Amino acid sequence: MPNLTFHVDNLKCGGCANSIRKRLSQLPSIGTVIVDPEASSVTVTHDGALTHEEVAAVLMDLGYPETGTGGFAQKAKSYISCAVGRFQGED
Repeated sequence: MPNLTFHVDNLKCGGCANSIRKRLSQLPSIGTVIVDPEASSVTVTHDGALTHEEVAAVLMDLGYPETGTGGFAQKAKSYISCAVGRFQGED
């Protein structure tokens, strides 16, 4: 399975990681999702049907844009995603 790795902004903790994992796992082509808050990275394996841009758009919508591509709106969204991830807890 091919993989894609993203270095993202606003990835702070396990709550953020949980939100990212849950949302990306909902994409039909995703195999695994590995989120590393310390490295601010997200790696996904997929069946070859996903593009870099599709995954990047989901991350941007959650508030975790690729490093250097976001702004204030994404930072604000990341706080909401983080809070939801903390509330939902780990899988």
